[in-house]
Amino acid sequence: MARSAKKSGPSLFAAAGLEADAPRPLADRLRPTKLDEVVGQDPLLGPDGVLTRMLETRSLGSLIFWGPPGTGKTTVARLLAQATDLHFEQISAIFTGVADLKKVFEEARARRETGQGTLLFVDEIHRFNRAQQDSFLPVMEDGTIILVGATTENPSFELNAPLLSRARVLVFKSLDAAAIEKLLSRAEEIEGRKLPLDDEARQSLVRMADGDGRASLTLVEEVWRAARKGETFHAAQLQEIVQRRAPIYDKSQDGHYNLISALHKSVRGSDPDAALYYLARMLDAGEPPLYIARRVVRMAVEDIGMADPQALVIANAAKDAYDFLGSPEGELAIAQAVIYVATAPKSNAAYAAYGAAKRVAKEAGSLLPPKHILNAPTNLMKEEGYGRGYAYDHDQEEAFSGQDYFPEALGRQQFYDPVERGFERDVKKRLEYWAKLRNERGGG
Repeated sequence: MARSAKKSGPSLFAAAGLEADAPRPLADRLRPTKLDEVVGQDPLLGPDGVLTRMLETRSLGSLIFWGPPGTGKTTVARLLAQATDLHFEQISAIFTGVADLKKVFEEARARRETGQGTLLFVDEIHRFNRAQQDSFLPVMEDGTIILVGATTENPSFELNAPLLSRARVLVFKSLDAAAIEKLLSRAEEIEGRKLPLDDEARQSLVRMADGDGRASLTLVEEVWRAARKGETFHAAQLQEIVQRRAPIYDKSQDGHYNLISALHKSVRGSDPDAALYYLARMLDAGEPPLYIARRVVRMAVEDIGMADPQALVIANAAKDAYDFLGSPEGELAIAQAVIYVATAPKSNAAYAAYGAAKRVAKEAGSLLPPKHILNAPTNLMKEEGYGRGYAYDHDQEEAFSGQDYFPEALGRQQFYDPVERGFERDVKKRLEYWAKLRNERGGG
């Protein structure tokens, strides 16, 4: 295990000579001491990896490590500090308050005055609120710390934009079967004994780890504790020993994505029977039902949209029903939602319209809306023409003024083109009628 750059005396525990005899988990004993010993993260640490290039150019900046548990985020942060001669300081957002952060920053400033930089590793950084996240900005900007934050949640949703703009997000992948196998081999080497598993049981153990290196080594310890001398376990015995079922497919690898893709495309193809088959396979494999429920919500908005707006209501209700009932009763609500979205009329018009609107908004820049639809709370704004000429639609014939609401420099745009299916058939007629009125009233 890499040591912090901070020099300190031995603890009383170590001074008493007890540290060497203290039991240490296998995952701790196998913790890499060099970056090239980290397995399963070649895009980051391979010969052409992102972090490898940073270290070669000595240009380490603040980073956000995003990935599932047991993929090496903490270990890599510690080894980065070692490789760059930075003091390694580790905190957890779960146990750290404002006063603790202030103390950490003050110590880093004092360290900097003596020529020692600080790599501050923040585990579960997404647990900090927005104000706490903002407190990192000054010390990141003036170089007091190099921040390395670790999160299992999507940084785009959980971290402040100012913090993200000052740090690079690096994605840690779940360990594949080859990487887990390397860890098993290392464990056998350090222990000087083979795992008492036949080939099928060994493959089952790899699947049970589910891409989590730390979990794989915990399972290895359980197997060795249970094995009697000369005993070899097969797959069924392994499941009884560790009380964990091997998934039918690896939820973080190809099998997971293949089946959720098959479910989604079966719904899009209006085949409820195939959709139910893939739903059953995923549930049987141990896929979290709420993950499937979230994907059904996505199907409702992406592939059905305005052709049947009720699909989104049904999908959300299924998610709430599962939250209320739990398994296995709640899974029936998800199955009902899958049948509904598979049999609903399909349209991606809203999905395509939103994408087109985003592109135009990004390309056109910060255009001012037309002045007649801007509020005028001050006399100066009234003098500038804000709100002048606005026609209140409810006072107009058929509650439709036909005014133009796009920025003058942009001109009128059309993003949404409803299809001739389901509820959108009526929406299309309504929009065509409004377009006719708009042209007649000069707002087109």
